[in-house]
Amino acid sequence: MKTKVAVSIDDRLIREVDLLVRDERYASRSQAIEAAVAEHLRRVRRRRLAEACAVLDPAEEVALAEEGLGADARAWPPY
Repeated sequence: MKTKVAVSIDDRLIREVDLLVRDERYASRSQAIEAAVAEHLRRVRRRRLAEACAVLDPAEEVALAEEGLGADARAWPPY
């Protein structure tokens, strides 16, 4: 399902979008803008994940993982 939205876009940007459509990189302005928004959102999600991972303490993460293993830890190969 798709939802129609109205947005205001800088003239310079819409000229670039029109060039992409003219060069048949996208079938329409709508598809070009949708692709740009989707790519930006993917990058935002990756950046959030990277920021969350950057604050993790690897030694603490290993300790937490091993704590959950308990007696079964001997059955696992060393990493």
